[in-house]
Amino acid sequence: MNNGHYSLPIPANEPIQSYIPGSPERSRLKDVILELKSSTIDVPMYIGSREIRTNNKVAMRPPHERKHLLGHFHAGEARHVKMAIDAALAAKADWEAMPWESRAAIFLKAADLIATRYRPYINATTMLGQSKNVFQAEIDSACELIDFLRFNVHFLGEIYKQQPLSAPGIHNRLEYRPLEGFVLAISPFNFTAIGGNLPASAALCGNTVVWKCANTQVYSAQMFMRILKEAGLPDGVINLIYVDGPTLGSICFNHPQFAGVHFTGSTGVFNQMWKTIGENIGKYRSYPRIVGETGGKDFVMVHSSADPDVVATALLRGAFEYQGQKCSAASRAYIPSNLAVAVRKRLIAGIKSFKMGSVEDFSNFITAVIDDKSFNKIKSYIDKAKRSSKAKVIAGGNCDKSIGYFIEPTVIETTDPKFTTMCEEIFGPVLTMYVYPEKKFSETLKLLDETSQYALTGSIISQDRAAIVEASHALRNAAGNFYINDKPTGAVVGQQPFGGARGSGTNDKAGFSINLYRWLSVRTVKETFDPPKDYRYPFMQPE
Repeated sequence: MNNGHYSLPIPANEPIQSYIPGSPERSRLKDVILELKSSTIDVPMYIGSREIRTNNKVAMRPPHERKHLLGHFHAGEARHVKMAIDAALAAKADWEAMPWESRAAIFLKAADLIATRYRPYINATTMLGQSKNVFQAEIDSACELIDFLRFNVHFLGEIYKQQPLSAPGIHNRLEYRPLEGFVLAISPFNFTAIGGNLPASAALCGNTVVWKCANTQVYSAQMFMRILKEAGLPDGVINLIYVDGPTLGSICFNHPQFAGVHFTGSTGVFNQMWKTIGENIGKYRSYPRIVGETGGKDFVMVHSSADPDVVATALLRGAFEYQGQKCSAASRAYIPSNLAVAVRKRLIAGIKSFKMGSVEDFSNFITAVIDDKSFNKIKSYIDKAKRSSKAKVIAGGNCDKSIGYFIEPTVIETTDPKFTTMCEEIFGPVLTMYVYPEKKFSETLKLLDETSQYALTGSIISQDRAAIVEASHALRNAAGNFYINDKPTGAVVGQQPFGGARGSGTNDKAGFSINLYRWLSVRTVKETFDPPKDYRYPFMQPE
């Protein structure tokens, strides 16, 4: 038995590599991209100790280069979901009994592998499979994923240290158990780091997991799975499967040992999941944990005192990095009338300066949106604005999928603060701007707060401290991550724990200890050293 109290490393955020011309990391990454493109990969599902291949092979192609074939993954069906659950439950006893420091070592080793030998591979698979430029891939699939793994170990170590008081003759302690059953992780396409964190955070706490990633993220997800296995993750702890959502839900949400779901995706899907779980509550051994980060309609509120250059930069980066395919992307902006001309001019000039194309050209700021369905949805919003008398496209607006799913970054200006593109999540490179009378700042704060069902991220840009204080209070429930004089994107693990409320999720803050508590079930243990041998209390003695 190991009896030491282990001092785990205090994490620091992984440094972002620059990839400037002539740098070794730039040269190596380009070589790996060529290596990956020169062959096709056959991606199995990972269930227990087995690599499962089926006759249902699905092609993987770069969104920016539709004709190129990266490989195929093997799609599963209902029986594979059952197999994954069985594998997770079979692995559970040994995994939760593994000493904490050994579980931690596996994830710390995975972080080191990503930071070194596998860094160009996790970045290249993200760039090719999800069409991220080099910087967006680096801050996501390398730095953020590394940070999740290292900081989760740190936070869980701090949780385990939290113990109750003990009175004389009594020893009280808390045991932080994993949940009873299996955890389901469902991850989206847009962040490789989220795809890794959803199953890994629950697994670190001693749970075993069934992980379903988005089909459009399989290329990088399988790379992370291979890294975990090399780091020593036992078979069955995380089981990676590729099945459709209804099939997954019908089996997992009807299983008596379903213990919880860790989800990032659309609000509509999350609402349906919650409803189904509620209707099935009598089937479960325990109340499942439901953790979700869903949609956003993220805002930038601009005060009349703001610097137009700061505003334009926050909008150009916040709205259009990774083609606006971030839950946190700036999607609606409230511009005071005194700054409208200056901000409009800078936005138009900025968009005209953007380079758009393949991720292999590192000078490109914009690449493609993820797939045909997304392309058509985003285009429909732009077309609606072009037809409306209440809105006009003042920058961008062109769409072309002949080579890849390219949508030009687009700015819509509307006279209606409740116009469709001010209210509905688009999840693409579309920003809608509403110009408000500069003297009606307070009224516009109220309007902003009431416009959207979401409450994920938002920012206030102002040089007036009183206005910042007013906005911070008025919008306290409008965003789970609130930014002052900055864009509403780019939360860093350990610095800005991420998550929102209202229609944006359960606000369980990925990248912080709050999230890890959701994957633990605490047992209080009281031990009495000299137990009483008579039921009578002293007050009962005769006079």
